[in-house]
Amino acid sequence: MDAFKLMKELKTNYEQEVYYLPKEAGLSLIESTTQDDSRISAKCRDAKVEDLWSLTSFFGYSAQTFVLAVNLLDRFLAMMRVRHTHTSDRQDPQNLSCVSLSCLHMAAKVTEEECNLTPTDELIRIGQCRFTVSDLGRMEKIIAEKLDFKSRAVTALTFLHLYHQIAQSHCTERTETLSLDKLEAQLKACLCRISFSKAKPSVLALSLLRQDIEAVCSEDLLEITCHIQRHLKVTPSQRHPNAWPSVCPTTPPECIKPNHRRLQWVVSRRTAQNLHSYRMSLNYPPSQRAAGREREVRDKHTHKVKGYFIFFSSGKCDVRGRSCPFFKFRPIRPAG
Repeated sequence: MDAFKLMKELKTNYEQEVYYLPKEAGLSLIESTTQDDSRISAKCRDAKVEDLWSLTSFFGYSAQTFVLAVNLLDRFLAMMRVRHTHTSDRQDPQNLSCVSLSCLHMAAKVTEEECNLTPTDELIRIGQCRFTVSDLGRMEKIIAEKLDFKSRAVTALTFLHLYHQIAQSHCTERTETLSLDKLEAQLKACLCRISFSKAKPSVLALSLLRQDIEAVCSEDLLEITCHIQRHLKVTPSQRHPNAWPSVCPTTPPECIKPNHRRLQWVVSRRTAQNLHSYRMSLNYPPSQRAAGREREVRDKHTHKVKGYFIFFSSGKCDVRGRSCPFFKFRPIRPAG
């Protein structure tokens, strides 16, 4: 795609991004919510987004799936009041778990190939959630209805890919200095903080691109970003707030795809006790070698003579009660 078509597509997405922004008033309400409140707080939202990042890496989903899932989650949370589910003496955000997992499943069905989709029951099991498949299906219908979700959304990743393609078309000899994977990782880390959801996707992506270009000290690429900024009419204050560079970490190690053999399942105390009791009650058959040794010992100390089993023993008794220092007799019981 040539530069003219890229700039035209960029302008079209820039005009449409306003329809896919979460309500700023709703995000501000989440930020002001404390941990003791029954409503979802910013800390709880950020933790769920990090869980989505881990699940995305675990199932091998693309960055587009994760970014779209976070966009759906933020838009829904900013519109609806999702509350904690109280269980005993703690707050259990099962409602938020159902919403976040539904957003991930909806995004995966749009962006991933059908053969790569994770079954719903497995998604719930790996996510260690306590709702059912039907609950997830109902929540997906609610989210799709409230957000009027069809098939796509303009996100920060949309602009990040367009910016990268524009940079390639204008300055092909320096594109090796711009790593798209690194930019995507920085974007994922930013989306794990609700404060970045308030920024326009086009501005957030441009800030990440400019930050990476300033790190490699490329004058040509810096000129390209200035051209994009003028084309979109982005002011310097919008483009690069002072707080953004310091809170854009790279990919955290805990979000890397885990080893399948090291998965740990959490069970209740009652289940653990039942499993332990069942294991202790099992009568495991002896091994072939142990069974052979037992048979040799039994044959060595037992002889059959004229309808009697003679057990060699240190006891001193015979069939009539008299002294017998070496053995005793026991009649063979008829079979049946």
